Amino acid sequence: MKLSSKAENILSQINAQTKLGDLRKIAKEIKRDHELAMELWSGGKFLPRQLAILIMDSKKLSEPVIDTLVNDMQQHPYAERIQLIDWLMANQLAKDKKTIALMEAWEQDPSPLKRRIFWYYQGRLRWMGQTPPPNTESLLTAIEKDIEKETPEVQWAMNFTAGWIGIYEKKYRSRCVQVGEKTGLFKDEKVSKGCTPNYLPEFIRIESGKRNL
Repeated sequence: MKLSSKAENILSQINAQTKLGDLRKIAKEIKRDHELAMELWSGGKFLPRQLAILIMDSKKLSEPVIDTLVNDMQQHPYAERIQLIDWLMANQLAKDKKTIALMEAWEQDPSPLKRRIFWYYQGRLRWMGQTPPPNTESLLTAIEKDIEKETPEVQWAMNFTAGWIGIYEKKYRSRCVQVGEKTGLFKDEKVSKGCTPNYLPEFIRIESGKRNL
């Protein structure tokens, strides 16, 4: 598609040295502009697509539109598509009741990226200190049953959710620790100094300790 002069001007400000903070500044100036977002998205480049997500109108994100975005993300390398789907969830889908309702129905979706954000959203509800929804038992049962069979992008989000369940809901803590012990997921992962390991026994011990829980 032929780009508008506005889109071309924005693209001229983005290069390999552009940081997320720079994109946020540009987005703050633009505010919300869904048509411009779709123009930026259409080019297929990673950084313009991150900016596009920031200026989308969540009310125009129907499930068919989201499916198109998710399919487009598959063109990116693994790390980029994970960043894009998580960015879309945090900056758009989690901020509107209609898109939250969509996410809550994606536990069994054929798309691994949509299943990822089903789980990531559930984990974020707990991580952000909100009262956990009354679905913890069913979530943990599903994690125990399915985490070893899932794709890596979904495994991480299920593990993340189990971690925050184990931190904030003490009655489930031992089960969450056992998920990590049984699966060994992330046990050998190298982490930077000061970062919390994703391995559930360590993650839960460290993060619950920080919060005196």
